[in-house]
Amino acid sequence: MDALTLLQERNSVPKLIEPGPDANALEQILRAALRAPDHGRLQPWRFIAIAGPGRERLGALFAQALRQRKPDASTEEIKKNESAPLRAPLVIAVIARLRDHHKVPRVEQLLSAGCAAHGILLAAQALGFGAIWRTGDNSYDPAVKAGLGLDAGEEIVGYVYVGSINGSPKPLSETPVAEFLSHWN
Repeated sequence: MDALTLLQERNSVPKLIEPGPDANALEQILRAALRAPDHGRLQPWRFIAIAGPGRERLGALFAQALRQRKPDASTEEIKKNESAPLRAPLVIAVIARLRDHHKVPRVEQLLSAGCAAHGILLAAQALGFGAIWRTGDNSYDPAVKAGLGLDAGEEIVGYVYVGSINGSPKPLSETPVAEFLSHWN
């Protein structure tokens, strides 16, 4: 698949199964992420790969955080949080490492980490895997951040779930470029 086709046909895939990327494929995926635009060459990102039993521990962390956030959470809500990381063989937590810089505002650093997450999505698809970028309360919860070992100034950009595609990706409708383009004279 050529690069332009990949960019134009990228699609989130929520139904993922084994096998996930092996060590070599994961390295290729993350090497692509490291090519994100990076004003000041700050490399304002890092990644946490979560596979195997780590996904169950992440689910337990999600459930614990939910109980703290919402003491009246239903059993169903708790189970949903607990099982969330099991939806793919690999979960990559994308972390923005934000710091004060005289030339590069934090928002640019956060956007750069977001571009790294997009690079993960594209590289996974280029290698024949499916992927989906998920966020939600577990991306912003202080207990989850602490449980994952984030330092001060670090933020979770999201979790990229990666695995083999189960079924067919959802069809995407064609979006006319004109709906999003204006010209300034």
